[in-house]
Amino acid sequence: MSCPFFNHTVVLLVEHGEEGALGFVINRPTTTPVTSLLEGLEVEDLSEHLPGEVWVGGPVAPDTGWVLFDPLSGESDDVEAVELAERVAVSASRTFLEHLAGGEGPTVYALLLGYAGWGPGQLDDEIRDGSWISIDLDPALVFDADHADRWRAGLATLGIDPSRMVGVGGGIAEA
Repeated sequence: MSCPFFNHTVVLLVEHGEEGALGFVINRPTTTPVTSLLEGLEVEDLSEHLPGEVWVGGPVAPDTGWVLFDPLSGESDDVEAVELAERVAVSASRTFLEHLAGGEGPTVYALLLGYAGWGPGQLDDEIRDGSWISIDLDPALVFDADHADRWRAGLATLGIDPSRMVGVGGGIAEA
């Protein structure tokens, strides 16, 4: 893949259809603390409840925020969210972010800025060209694996050893 942003990137696909595709990068933490995000949004700083850093969700609309979370890790019944799997959901709700900042709700989550997006047929073309390798959605890869190991761990689910590949670039898309 010629785009350096997506080199060794793992993307969690949320939507893939005739109108295009949308997903989130799940292996790119930043050095920006969550508390900085809360200050910018004028959310009350209850940082003891939201440790960690903000993640790059993708290059599109980096001013948009998303919460990727495990709905089984805490109360999330009233959350406006899209459930992707039993242990994987995503929300863009500011109210949900405020609840997290107050120590309410799921305890397993990542705060993402931006998303990865493709126009109609674009992702399909990139997959056909070999720029992406698709794997099944694995909540353990999304939440439990160390971010630095997710690309290799994703390839390993298919029995691929990246050190034996020629011209390694591109990324992994979890569908």
